[in-house]
Amino acid sequence: MQRFKNILCVIEHGEASKPALNRAVALAENNQASLTVVDVIPRVPAGIGMPDGGPISDELQVAMVREHEARMEPLIEPYRQRLDIQHKVLLGTSFLEVIREVLRNQRDLVIKCPESPSWLDRFFSGDDMHLLRKCPCPVWFVKPQVAKTYQRILAAVDVDEGYSPTELETRHRLSVQILEMAASLAISESAELHVVHAWESMSELVSGFVFSSDLSSERIAANIEQERRQQQQHLDELIRRIKIKSHAARDALDYLKPLTHLLKGAARQEVPALAKRLQVDCIVMGTVARTGIRGFIMGNTAETILEQIDCSVLAIKPQEFVTPVTLNE
Repeated sequence: MQRFKNILCVIEHGEASKPALNRAVALAENNQASLTVVDVIPRVPAGIGMPDGGPISDELQVAMVREHEARMEPLIEPYRQRLDIQHKVLLGTSFLEVIREVLRNQRDLVIKCPESPSWLDRFFSGDDMHLLRKCPCPVWFVKPQVAKTYQRILAAVDVDEGYSPTELETRHRLSVQILEMAASLAISESAELHVVHAWESMSELVSGFVFSSDLSSERIAANIEQERRQQQQHLDELIRRIKIKSHAARDALDYLKPLTHLLKGAARQEVPALAKRLQVDCIVMGTVARTGIRGFIMGNTAETILEQIDCSVLAIKPQEFVTPVTLNE
């Protein structure tokens, strides 16, 4: 099962970032992982304070860093006896510096609260959206108002086979990652695990364009039912393969007894609707829709789903993903 070893927690909003810090500390303890806490502040442009730039700019930057370090200390102090927490202040554009910190130190998870406490107002805009799209490791956005312990976790997977062989293999591996991480999170939270796959019927699509007496409503219904059984087999096979992969995975899934939801319809409609019906606390999902294109992250389906949900999100990318962000300025 997926275990994080090098966690990065971003606390740019002071007290408002406590839910993310709580999650990061608990996860680091459960995984015996290292935890680094960072704040990101803008660089002071050269020339601020003096006509020709120089010492005044440097002094202002140092003062800002010290002020933010002082703000971080009381947030981290309550956890010191539980965990060795490193902390630092990064300078520059928030999403860029967080991603560069991930690249420099091989972080395997980023945890943060969204930019706005109102959650949906600015969650999918600005630095958060850039981070979601371009960060090479999983990103866990923690909803500030969520309960301390998750009750229900939803893993959104894709087991459809209507893709090219390369794309199919990438999507399969991503679904494995999603389910493994969701199971690990459900174990640590003592939460219910739900697994959803939404599928669209080709029989229904074809019937809308074909006019033939041979294509009776009974035949269409039979074809749809056959498609449903195939999709269910694919979903069951995904879980079976993960169980075969390791004893830990098998034990975790046998213990959790995940509830599967096979929904006929567009994922962009069915997945967020299910999340609302179940009142899930966190949805684990993939955020890459294509392979082989550097920096191409989220497809329309993923973005549409994310724009509709009102819960925490753990977003995962395929192992093949390469971030367009570099360590160079």
